[in-house]
Amino acid sequence: MINSRFCEETVDFLSRITGKKLSQRDVTPPVIFLGSLVTLLLDVIFIDVKVAEEEKQRLLTTLYRFSSPDSNVRKLTHLMIKGIREEQAYRKIDDILALTASLTESQRLLLISFGYEMSAADGYMDSREKKYLEKIASRLDIQPQHLETLEVAFINQENLDLAALKEVRFLLEHLRFQELDTVFVLAARDMLDILPVLPEKKSTQKSVAISYDQLNKFKERYQKLDEICNHTLQITQDCSEKSFLPDTLIKKVKKVSEKIQSQRFRVAVIGEFSQGKSTLLNALLGEEIQPAREIPCSATVTVLKYGEEKRVTCRYKDGREEEINFDEYQEKASISEDAAIDCLSNELSKSDIEEIIFEHPDLELCKSGVEIVDSPGLNEHPERTAITQQILRDIDAAIFLTNASRALTQEEQRLLHDTKTKLNGGDDSQPAENLFIIGNFMDLVRTEKGKEQVKKRIENFVQGNKPIITGENRVHFISAQATLDAIKNGSENEYLKTFDDFIRSLSHFLTSERGDLKIRSSVIKVENILQDCFEKLKQAENTLEGKIQISENDKQKIIEQIGEASGRDTKICNIATQLMDEVWEEVIESFGEWHENIVERIVDCSYKWNSEHSPVWDQEELIKDYTNCFIQDLYHEIDEWGNKEVKEVILKKYLQILDTNIEYELDAIQTTLNNLDINVNAFFSNNLDVYINTIDDDFTGSGGMGGGLGIGVVAAGLLAFTGVGFIAMIVTSVAAGVLGSFGLGMFDVDGLHDKIKIKIIEEGFEKFGESIDDFNDKLDEIISTVFESRVESASNVITQAISNYENLLEQ
Repeated sequence: MINSRFCEETVDFLSRITGKKLSQRDVTPPVIFLGSLVTLLLDVIFIDVKVAEEEKQRLLTTLYRFSSPDSNVRKLTHLMIKGIREEQAYRKIDDILALTASLTESQRLLLISFGYEMSAADGYMDSREKKYLEKIASRLDIQPQHLETLEVAFINQENLDLAALKEVRFLLEHLRFQELDTVFVLAARDMLDILPVLPEKKSTQKSVAISYDQLNKFKERYQKLDEICNHTLQITQDCSEKSFLPDTLIKKVKKVSEKIQSQRFRVAVIGEFSQGKSTLLNALLGEEIQPAREIPCSATVTVLKYGEEKRVTCRYKDGREEEINFDEYQEKASISEDAAIDCLSNELSKSDIEEIIFEHPDLELCKSGVEIVDSPGLNEHPERTAITQQILRDIDAAIFLTNASRALTQEEQRLLHDTKTKLNGGDDSQPAENLFIIGNFMDLVRTEKGKEQVKKRIENFVQGNKPIITGENRVHFISAQATLDAIKNGSENEYLKTFDDFIRSLSHFLTSERGDLKIRSSVIKVENILQDCFEKLKQAENTLEGKIQISENDKQKIIEQIGEASGRDTKICNIATQLMDEVWEEVIESFGEWHENIVERIVDCSYKWNSEHSPVWDQEELIKDYTNCFIQDLYHEIDEWGNKEVKEVILKKYLQILDTNIEYELDAIQTTLNNLDINVNAFFSNNLDVYINTIDDDFTGSGGMGGGLGIGVVAAGLLAFTGVGFIAMIVTSVAAGVLGSFGLGMFDVDGLHDKIKIKIIEEGFEKFGESIDDFNDKLDEIISTVFESRVESASNVITQAISNYENLLEQ
């Protein structure tokens, strides 16, 4: 914990050198590090009293790597240089110590590294500069061997202590600087590039592979079921050619067969940006396919799947598809480095790509029946966050990554709660059974005690009093990079084992908990088709043996029933159309009531919006954080209204009415068939009963709303309002509009947080209003889809009934 005296002294010091009255909230870790760096570098170049023009340029070159020309950071840097020179603060050791008191060991080492880089820029170190750096390093508790490593590395690159070099590279690992800012991450990476590389250990072992036995065995079971389905299709086609079975059965068998053949487990990898998602995917695949970087990288959704040939397909939002080469894939799947560093919202929002499909014949995990969905980083950009949340609607499992060296920040905890709710279809009261929590970068945690603390922190949060997850082996601690290195080098390490344990847990969940359900569902479909075949073959046998006798009077009745069944189909369509109109009227009225006080509700929510960024450091980051908060609260409001009012009240009521009418009409048709069966000694009512019970599984889920057919899982899924696409449709314009609307001065600090919040709310609801027509169109589409799915299911049953009548006449 930082000493309160040092906190006060740091705020006072930075206020003096910037000429502005700052608060503790304004003095963020990046501001402190930048102030320390400016102070240190000025002392290095002033230590010999005389300052050459070359040294001034070198100073600016070093400091400018942390900012773009017109940024707030550049202005802040100039103010600091001016203030520190005027106060000669670089000569006051107590000020420097107070300023650096809150820096971590890694941050202090990076600070001194820049001092050595500055001093040695011309190929040698002045003795006075060296003595000063040694003195400061000692006061900063930097290990002597680490200092010697820096000196040797920057001067002669000889007689390196490899053990000390390993420790220095470990402490300067770029991912340790994420809490500062992206530019510091890049600066640390640049410093590592300057330092000598540790010699690689040669391995004579063969390449190491992760085990996918469970998934492969499950795939074999599915292949056997597919073979049965193919045999059934062949028999059905043969019988249909001889007029023993109707063509409708062939279509049903083909549909089931296609679904079995296309069956895959879908697994999404999610988390905040720069948590190692792409590296995890590369480790899962055993090959460096996904672009990986220390800064926000993933630009779009990428689906990795098995294919007989290596192929990359780009699908665009306008429906176009094109095959691209691998080099283009790396480019299209990534955000440009400039955009990621500077958070250029316009570039982040202009992508016209819907998703990229990557197929490969040698991806072992995908070959075992898994499709991997690589999502954009959560909380990195509003639109990309919305895309990731939509992905959660249609997956078998989600893998949430967190950085073990700074595990489960407050923002990550909120994102985990949101993820759990999305995976549970909007229910936030229950833990998610298909969510895996992965602590990545465990190799960056130095001590065993530290590793235990990380594990305890994560496990206590996700499995505590209000658990996020449920089920066994849902939490794992790994190093994706160390695993990938081991796989590529054919070597063994502790992280390869922990990674293999994670894969086995994931495989067990997919096969035992998700896979068995998929198998049972497919088996039931095949069994129902076979039963239908047996009944119809029995009917054909009776006809051939002359057991079915139909009088002319009965034939006329059958013709009449065909007309009556068609009329019932039309009646259901008319009822559905009328009910949809009534639903829409109530939805419009409900929306008006909801919309009346939405601004006030969001304003109330804004009092809880938080950001670690200061308007002194970077207004754009602060604005982006608050924009994300606005979007999340708007998500929640629409989700609440859509699910509780539209879905659970309005739609539920009218779907019950529709279901009642559908059941009445189908019962009437089946009663007629029962009477015909008695008259002609047939089994047509049994055939129709089988068909009713096997109406496309996608619409017959358990626990439906009213009636025997229920609303079903697909229809319910269509009403998950955070997946409506409305928010994804407006977040880009909201974010861009807000970010472009500020003309506030950088140091107009008083009340700036509230001003930004108010401006975001005003701008956000202006964009909201502009999108109302699009929202209404999307909502109308969803309501229509739900009703049309009910009508289509009923029409399929009636079509089968008419087919039965026609078959009876033909026989």
